[in-house]
Amino acid sequence: MTANRAAILADWATAVERAQRSGRSSPDLQAELASLYDSIVSGIEVGGDLRSEGMGETRALLTEMSFGRARQGFTPTETASAVFALKEPVRERLAEGQLPDFIQFTTLMDQLGLFTFETFASARESVILSQTEQLLELSTPVVKLWDGVVAVPLVGTLDSARTQVVMETLLQTLVDTGSAHAIIDITGVAAVDTQVAQHLLKTVVAARLMGAECIISGIRPQIAQTVVALGIEFGDIPTKATLSDALQHVLRQAGFDIVRRSERS
Repeated sequence: MTANRAAILADWATAVERAQRSGRSSPDLQAELASLYDSIVSGIEVGGDLRSEGMGETRALLTEMSFGRARQGFTPTETASAVFALKEPVRERLAEGQLPDFIQFTTLMDQLGLFTFETFASARESVILSQTEQLLELSTPVVKLWDGVVAVPLVGTLDSARTQVVMETLLQTLVDTGSAHAIIDITGVAAVDTQVAQHLLKTVVAARLMGAECIISGIRPQIAQTVVALGIEFGDIPTKATLSDALQHVLRQAGFDIVRRSERS
């Protein structure tokens, strides 16, 4: 395998590029395959199998390749096929009497391909989880409306995972800004049921433990009817129909009088 290294690598790269969907290829494919090839040869020379110490570098390179291709949008089949594609270039350059060695080689390549597939699945899950967390953070902004007043405009569905992000983001903003008032606006929340109400109450309690008073705004007529029908109790938490009403309420509590210019004159 060492003597035919250049030719095997060239054929391997060609086979991988041909197998990729729409001719897509990862950056620096030649260097990636060369490093992987050398590590496989080194592992075989020390008689190592997939889990042996001699194949440690190969496993590391396959893990790196799997994570890289998961981020680039490759499929698990495309990624594992890139490993399996090494079989044919090696087979074409076998000398007579090397069939037993090739059988051992194909067994190893099957193990490496399956390892790549499993690693890619884990990498894809990690990428999806990271993207989900980023989307949750983007969908739960905390904005400063006034000195000492912040607001959390919620849009969409409020579940346990998102509530945790809302809570963490709100509490951190309260610490960073030293705000004493927080408005949780649910104008963009499609529906409020018992579970959503419990999530809101948890967020309010957490903010109060930080010394901030909370008010819930965006209580539209449909939501008000649902809350009454379900018998949901918000207790002593102030609620307002709109964000502007909530802001006026908070400013009055802070000692500001809001009047029209014509009324002042």
